Amino acid sequence: MLAAISKYRWQYLMVMPAVVLLLLFSYVPMAGIQVAFKNFHIGYTIWNSPWTGFENFSFLEDGQFWLVVRNTLYIAFLKFVTGFPAPILLALMINEVRRGGFKRFVQSVSYLPHFFSWIVVAYILQSLLTLDNGLVNQLIVSLGGDSIFFLGSTEWFRPMIVASGLWKEVGWNTILYLAAITAIDPQLYEAAKVEGAGRLAQMKHITFPGILPTISIVLILSMPSLIAVGMDQIYPLMNPANQPVADVLDTYILRSGLQQGYFGMATAVGLLSSVISLILVLLTNQTARKINGEGLW
Repeated sequence: MLAAISKYRWQYLMVMPAVVLLLLFSYVPMAGIQVAFKNFHIGYTIWNSPWTGFENFSFLEDGQFWLVVRNTLYIAFLKFVTGFPAPILLALMINEVRRGGFKRFVQSVSYLPHFFSWIVVAYILQSLLTLDNGLVNQLIVSLGGDSIFFLGSTEWFRPMIVASGLWKEVGWNTILYLAAITAIDPQLYEAAKVEGAGRLAQMKHITFPGILPTISIVLILSMPSLIAVGMDQIYPLMNPANQPVADVLDTYILRSGLQQGYFGMATAVGLLSSVISLILVLLTNQTARKINGEGLW
């Protein structure tokens, strides 16, 4: 073992900063999980706060909490069914573009929104969708329709969240799939051409199966974020008018836990979310291994 460490000492040295950061920011903070089972207040530490058992999990009896869970699952489902396949389809389409200049242009334009913060995106949406001077409402009125209160509508809030998330991240998420496509052996395409396969058949029988292992891994890695639907996206757009459909687990933790000083309850909700995410990762990994033999472990 010592001989192996000595042989690969420079590789271990390169990996060491990432390992240290992982320990400091992912494992050391796990000591704070005990706050979920303690009566923690400002002035105490996590070590000398009194134990309360499962008292902080009383939110499970709160009807508002289950409304928040329903909102979270609904938005997570909508974002998953649109946001997961969209980058795959975009990568397949970009790969079929034969003009290099146009291909690079499409990639650059689709990547660009990823670098906007959600605050900037929220400002853009407010500028476009505001009731009085919004560009979209001006267009609707000019066509003879009535203005729509998009930002305060419980009907339009979820489509707005899904569409803005898709616009912002779909291009960036294609990077992995495009990289996986470049790793496919070009001789497979040449053989398919000889056999008379068209571009659609090549995409179906070569390109898509070639990136299927990458799709499985991305699916597994996306499971933890399924419950965390994105407070940084939702919170800037949430207001009292759309709160019945906009309040999700992350905003519930911030509003009912941290802002009101219920740190134990906030930690308990976060712990429950983490456990659910872990179960989703394990189930997805096991399912992926059974389907195509590929998984994280």
